[in-house]
Amino acid sequence: MSIFELVRNRRAVFPVQYNDQPIEREFIAELLEAANWAPTHRKTEPWRFKVLMGKKKGELGEFLSTKYQETETRPKQVKIRKLLENPRRAGAIIAICMQRDMNESLPEWEEIAATAMAVQNMWLCCAEVGVGCYWSSPGLIKYMHEFFELAEGERCLGFFYIGHYHEEIPDQTRMPIEEKTIWLE
Repeated sequence: MSIFELVRNRRAVFPVQYNDQPIEREFIAELLEAANWAPTHRKTEPWRFKVLMGKKKGELGEFLSTKYQETETRPKQVKIRKLLENPRRAGAIIAICMQRDMNESLPEWEEIAATAMAVQNMWLCCAEVGVGCYWSSPGLIKYMHEFFELAEGERCLGFFYIGHYHEEIPDQTRMPIEEKTIWLE
C-alpha cells in the first residue's frame, strides 16, 4: 500500500469495536519510535507519552468516571458507563502529552502541532497493520495531573486508544480538496 493509500484509508476505530486480543508491548514501542520521528520546530521534541496497560486502564476508567460525576451538575449514566468501560476495552492506551519548551522559544501551537504529527505517525503505523486506534480528548484531560504526574510545563492532550478489531470499517468521503484550496500565482 502506498503512503497516499494509507493516508486515505486511515480511520478512527473506537473502543467499542475492539476485541479482547492483546496489544504487544513491542508493537507499542514501535509506535512510540515512529512518533519520535515527527517534525519538530527548533527540535523541541515536545511529545511525551504515558502508556497504560493492564489494571492501569481500569484505574483510568474509574478516575474519569468519578471525576465526571464530581464535576458535572447533571451526569448522564450513558457517559459514566462509557468513561468507565472504554479504557477497559482498549488493548492499550497512550496518554498524549505535550511538554512546553520552558524558554517558550516558539509558539505553543507549534508544539501542539508537532505532538499531533507524532500521533499521526502512530495512527498511520496502526492503519498499515490493521490495528484500530482513536484519539480521544475529553474535557476531563484538564484533571489528569491528579491521575499521573506531569512535569512542569507538561499537559495532557488526550488519549490514544489502541485495539484489535474484526468488523469492517466503513469507507468515508471527503469534500473535494478543490473546495478548500485557493491557488495563488
